[in-house]
Amino acid sequence: MADKNKRRRADADSDNRPFKSKLKPDSVILQTLKTLKSSAAASKTLTLSDVGLSSTCREVSDLPIDEVQSEIESLAYRIASSILSGEGFSFSVPSRSAANQLYVSELDRIVLKDKSSVRNFGNVSTVRKATITLRILQLVHQLCTSNIHVTKRDLFYTDVKLFQDQTQSDGVLDDISCIVGCTRSSLNVVAAEKGVVVGRLMFSDNGDMIDCTKMGMGGKAIPPNIDRVGDMQSDALYILLVEKDAAFMRLSEDRFYNRFPCIIVTAKGQPDVATRLFLRKMKMELNLPVLALVDSDPYGLKILSVYGCGSKNMSYDSGNLTTPDIKWLGIRPSDLDKYKIPEQCRLPMTEQDIKTGKDLLEEDFVKKNPAWVEELNLMVKTKQKAEIQALSSFGFQYLSEVYLPLKLQEQDWI
Repeated sequence: MADKNKRRRADADSDNRPFKSKLKPDSVILQTLKTLKSSAAASKTLTLSDVGLSSTCREVSDLPIDEVQSEIESLAYRIASSILSGEGFSFSVPSRSAANQLYVSELDRIVLKDKSSVRNFGNVSTVRKATITLRILQLVHQLCTSNIHVTKRDLFYTDVKLFQDQTQSDGVLDDISCIVGCTRSSLNVVAAEKGVVVGRLMFSDNGDMIDCTKMGMGGKAIPPNIDRVGDMQSDALYILLVEKDAAFMRLSEDRFYNRFPCIIVTAKGQPDVATRLFLRKMKMELNLPVLALVDSDPYGLKILSVYGCGSKNMSYDSGNLTTPDIKWLGIRPSDLDKYKIPEQCRLPMTEQDIKTGKDLLEEDFVKKNPAWVEELNLMVKTKQKAEIQALSSFGFQYLSEVYLPLKLQEQDWI
């Protein structure tokens, strides 16, 4: 037994994982994180009114259920009046096309301009869309009256023959949010649960108090309807946004959030609405900085941009869905050589990868950040990409024990 203990101590003393020797005591890194938190708390989030665009751009807001119901009833009254006067009926629908979207650099997010189109029931090209619009308005009104929530899938299955495909009912649901002027969650229609959270966070979920340090390595599922979430409490110094479930589980099992107090959240890939809402709520209520850990490929950066600047599909609600000032912690293209990621752990970029990377270089939200441009140019030039899991070549716990602590110590984020 004594010999085994000696061997274990010898193994610990001879830890030759790359850059482990550069790490300073945790107390030094914690002081850096406290400084980061203080600067985040002092920053202000701008609105459309602050930049003088409130009259030329359209933005929805959270509305109480009775107001949503009232808006739908007023719309139904106008439709009935139009029919009785012999004019038929139509909807004025805000255009959500790319041509009606605007990137506002002062806000660092995409917003919707005020152009609208007419969806006429008496026109053969728009009659079906007008019918679907009216049907979904009826269903949403029922939800408001009953004060219940359903998923987008539930909504689709109420009239499969009319909708034909869920993408059609989903798209019209977004249109209705714009018409009514409310967020999609205000319509009581939610997406299925996808995201999870773990770490130094407590919050109430429909009256039940949840402690996210006691949810196991799988974490707590993010509630699909954000209106039931409240009373957020935390002693975290920052929020760590992770692209993939595998990295989330590694950090959760290693209790990384206790060593460097943080809240860890993931949407397990492409960000869903509930996770985006939850992340913004944490950022705004707790005044915490957000650091992002994504794959070193164009899609990792696209995912990061959706959290930070918004998606074009839901630009009408970017004010509620985006988290300002997210910092790109890793894994960045420059990290591949800096951390000596082995060649066998790097992947060649496909032609589609390269095209996506070049397209991103043309986006305004990328051009605004020279450091992002530099990293993307390096990625396209080397034609190499890597997943977060590439760090496991140095050991399964290298991510939590060396890479992330060193990143935090050096304040190596952009």
